[in-house]
Amino acid sequence: MAQVTQPENTPETIQPQDPNAISIELSEEIAEGEYANLAMIAHSNSEFVIDFIRLMPGLPKAKVKSRIILTPEHAKRLVAALNENIERFEQANGTIKEQPTDGPLYPMGFGGKMGEA
Repeated sequence: MAQVTQPENTPETIQPQDPNAISIELSEEIAEGEYANLAMIAHSNSEFVIDFIRLMPGLPKAKVKSRIILTPEHAKRLVAALNENIERFEQANGTIKEQPTDGPLYPMGFGGKMGEA
């Protein structure tokens, strides 16, 4: 497994000792991240496309905030990495509660009961 280090332009840079190590740069803009509460996945015989979407209650349109295109092999590695991290999270924080599967599935309870003020 390759060692990951901080980008060279930060004071926290550690020079990799492993000749196969990869230096990864993370810009401030990308480090801020994008909030998404819905993902739509499509695939062909050569790639998986994951659209991360922000769906807001009461708005008729949802915006794709990011699109990631992966090879099938990388998609399978992503699933394995997510499963491993979910297991670690649940060991530390308890079981993640899922929405019931009977009826329509809306992200974050959107489309469910209306709140009262």
